[in-house]
Amino acid sequence: MIGPLLGGAVAAAAAGLGYGWFEAGWLRMRVLELPLERLPPELDGLRVAHLSDFHLGVPSRGRVAVERAVEWVAAREPDLVCITGDLLSRPRGEPLLHELLARLRNSYAVLGNHDYAHSRDPFSQPVDLHELPGAHLLSNSAEMIELRGRRVQVAGVDPRSYSAGTARAERLADETADLRILLCHFPGIARKLPEGAFDLVLAGHLHAGQIVLPYPGGRLLLAHPSARESYGSYRFGTTALHVSPGLGTTFVPFRAFARPEATELVLRSGT
Repeated sequence: MIGPLLGGAVAAAAAGLGYGWFEAGWLRMRVLELPLERLPPELDGLRVAHLSDFHLGVPSRGRVAVERAVEWVAAREPDLVCITGDLLSRPRGEPLLHELLARLRNSYAVLGNHDYAHSRDPFSQPVDLHELPGAHLLSNSAEMIELRGRRVQVAGVDPRSYSAGTARAERLADETADLRILLCHFPGIARKLPEGAFDLVLAGHLHAGQIVLPYPGGRLLLAHPSARESYGSYRFGTTALHVSPGLGTTFVPFRAFARPEATELVLRSGT
């Protein structure tokens, strides 16, 4: 009796691991309309691609998801591409990262904790990233660009200052901008911003839980189980937050009920 039970358990475990490996590369490509209260009519329909958490450099089908995501975004030619950190888990992923970023137009990025090996992941190694060829790297800094005749500000927070509690993102906000976008690896920053400092906050970090156990009426996230904003869009007054499920994996090269995602946000005027 024990033999068949043990054999069944081993088969079930193998099937689960096989599915988790498969899902890690099973990319979801989502187009999401997102109303912004302050958005000028001229910017209605502005398309912003949001990518996050590549974690390149470690063996994982997350690399497949990253490559497909970049291919999809490049083909769609959005107005802006925003990337919210954890680009590398090991230095050996840097050549591929540069190759992928070169395919994206008008892209802005911030780094994440894994880019500095500030994590509990024993497989991460520190990476020396000071610039990103092909992308504008924002580190407690901001850039102003013109889109459709309107001023759009893109600001970014360095993950080390956020973790140290010294980030003051609201000081980057330019009140003359018609649209203010903030990039930060950590979603929690949206709760700390003064009302109206930014119209849109983009973040990642949580991988939508990466390994998730669904149950009637809810989901148990094995990664970051206490997270309040794990993926998707949220509201904080007039500020919209979008949290990307990310593309890569950490700790283990698996995902379960938390597919990697590339998101195109279509901004709309109104509430």
